[in-house]
Amino acid sequence: MDGKSLAVAIFCAAAGMAVAQPPAGQPWMNTALTADARADLVQAQMTRDEELTLVHGFLGTAFAPGFRGNIPNWIRPYLPGSAGFVPGIPRLGIPPLNESDASLGVANGNHMRPGDTAVALPSSILTAASWNTDVAYAGGAMIGSEARNKGFNVLLAGGINLMREPRNGRTFEYSGEDPLLAGVLVGASIRGIQDQHIISTIKHFALNDQETARTVMSSDIADADARESDLLAFEIAIEHGDPGAVMCSYNRLNRVYACENNYLLNEVLKQDWAYRGFVLSDWGAVHSTVDSANHGLDQESANGFDSQDFFGEPLKQAVALGAVTPTRLHDMVHRILRSMFAKGLVDHPPGKRPIDLDSDLMVAQRAAEEGIVLLKNANNLLPLPVKPKHRQTIALIGGRADTGVFSGGGSSQVIPIGDSQSSEILMGGAVTVIQGQPWQIPKQTIVLDPPAPLDAIREESGNARVRYDDGDDIASAVDLAKKSDVAIVFARQWMREGIDASDLLLFGNQNDLIEAVAETNPNTIVILETGGPVVMPWLDKVSAVLEAWYPGNRGANAIARILFGAVNPSGRLPVTFPAAESQLPRPIITGQNPIGRTIATYGTPTAYDVIYSEGPNVGYKWFEQQRTEPLFPFGFGLSYTTFAYDGLKITGGRTISASFDIHNLGDRAGKATAQVYVKPPVGASRLIGWSKVDLGPGETKHATVTADPRLLALFDSDANLWRVEDGDYRVTIGGSFADKAAAAVVHVTESTIRP
Repeated sequence: MDGKSLAVAIFCAAAGMAVAQPPAGQPWMNTALTADARADLVQAQMTRDEELTLVHGFLGTAFAPGFRGNIPNWIRPYLPGSAGFVPGIPRLGIPPLNESDASLGVANGNHMRPGDTAVALPSSILTAASWNTDVAYAGGAMIGSEARNKGFNVLLAGGINLMREPRNGRTFEYSGEDPLLAGVLVGASIRGIQDQHIISTIKHFALNDQETARTVMSSDIADADARESDLLAFEIAIEHGDPGAVMCSYNRLNRVYACENNYLLNEVLKQDWAYRGFVLSDWGAVHSTVDSANHGLDQESANGFDSQDFFGEPLKQAVALGAVTPTRLHDMVHRILRSMFAKGLVDHPPGKRPIDLDSDLMVAQRAAEEGIVLLKNANNLLPLPVKPKHRQTIALIGGRADTGVFSGGGSSQVIPIGDSQSSEILMGGAVTVIQGQPWQIPKQTIVLDPPAPLDAIREESGNARVRYDDGDDIASAVDLAKKSDVAIVFARQWMREGIDASDLLLFGNQNDLIEAVAETNPNTIVILETGGPVVMPWLDKVSAVLEAWYPGNRGANAIARILFGAVNPSGRLPVTFPAAESQLPRPIITGQNPIGRTIATYGTPTAYDVIYSEGPNVGYKWFEQQRTEPLFPFGFGLSYTTFAYDGLKITGGRTISASFDIHNLGDRAGKATAQVYVKPPVGASRLIGWSKVDLGPGETKHATVTADPRLLALFDSDANLWRVEDGDYRVTIGGSFADKAAAAVVHVTESTIRP
């Protein structure tokens, strides 16, 4: 097939156009066969050049045209508005891979085209705060469906790096600090995506836990410590979600780049975990040809973004010379083909279709309603009354609440649903109405998701008089608060890919603004729109605090419905909120100077290495070990009703099973999240399970949680297995890590588990 014919075939597949039925003699199109068998059959018909085609990706047109690299001119017109593109093999019925950034919605697409829109999901940390696998699955299914309808078949989703560093600029893209919670929730999201016949990745593998110097820093950690923390999160998510691809990360692990790390990709992922999908690189994370291919990388994602082309002509020459064997190339291609068959890409090609906006917006709103966390509610100020006898006056202050809610910046950025009057971006401090762009908007761009909280609160409040002040002038805001029955301050901490926050304070004058308003109005409510934890020097002066994270499209509606009681808040923290940076394992981020200015990411690599001396003790485990009290503990969250936990019964043996009763003691329906923790004879306490249940007023439900034995174990690196120690284990249940509503001790017998 000549270049022009191939281009036409690529265009048809990329546009979702029907491909002619394969001729007789293509047995790999038999859907009754296993994915491995189908991959073997088609691969037997492929030439060496066709095999090399599938391991070599191009930078998509989601990036500015100047970043397109060495893409052949005849391919360029047919590239979709994507993050990456891998040409298929049209003569064999193998479609191209059209890749979009994702996790928080379909981030890429031709935004210049009318109607090419996407729903912005809440941040992943908010989804984790829901502690609800149904919410995670629904969000994944929604973005998977939208991706199919835009012509994509690969989503660069599944972010699961643990929150070792709360100032990490991408904390909002991830799912917290606990490997079980993160693994189960991210696994559910991946299942939702892939049930739409889309490949989902899981990323960034592994220990890419800060943005500072991310392309050169080394995450230094012992094998056992990694297996019990960050790697365990990936392991659980892969088991629950079976992602078709794993994206290796920018950083080095123990001084070796992740995308050419034999220990990480071959020993752990492909051997110990028996992972059958393929490994693709992060954009710009490849540094070699032979080492990368031989040490586990199956596909270079973005020719044009890496420092040079590694898997094009250089790989072809390496195979010809025997530096990379034909057997290894065959394995690389088999893994890619297997995922394409297993996830339905070959049998169910995507196509350009309208998306169901109303349905998808409700998915986003319900997620926000489940993941917003009520942190304080003094004197039961919330929920606010609807249509009280006395018409209340409400001051809405700050946070650009007259425009929209904040979202995190970077490659996950979604251009949200909304008309041109309500969807705005802030660039360099100025507000500009969003104009569609055919590539990623700059990482330093702040996007506000509509609708405006001001509009949503006016709609939900009944007959309240709601007035707005932007908060830039504290005196003006205080004057409005003084004249109002209630003051609601919207505060934000904007975070983005590529740079970490220098501290955990709200930026600008926001802390002073909140204190001044609270001194004037005793009924002050703070709505936090943040990418992760923040410190709150004003906490004892305000009446109520809602952690709204980045709540996405319809996030404003979710906030309003919680404020006025249409929704009883049920979010629980998936991360610990420290009281100060001094409580962290590293009070100053490695690679930053004391005043917070980011040091350049180029230079001597060892200057940026991070030694994770806390080992597996991430988040609440670190605070327990240090005997330090945080601002808010892991798992914490309030409700408009009260829950109680009792009747704890424990069985031991090879694992632990805990059964108990959950009571709603109040007169409102609400959702309780009963959490079960275990303190083994050796090592820190750890979450072994939870049960989120919906209870009517006065209702009681029974729940049972059984531990995965690995959660009771320590990893023995010498023997390469999990080892459960014989002894007495203390079990607690409650509404957070700090809430010990009931406790018991049970004996567990010694056992081992192979990874």
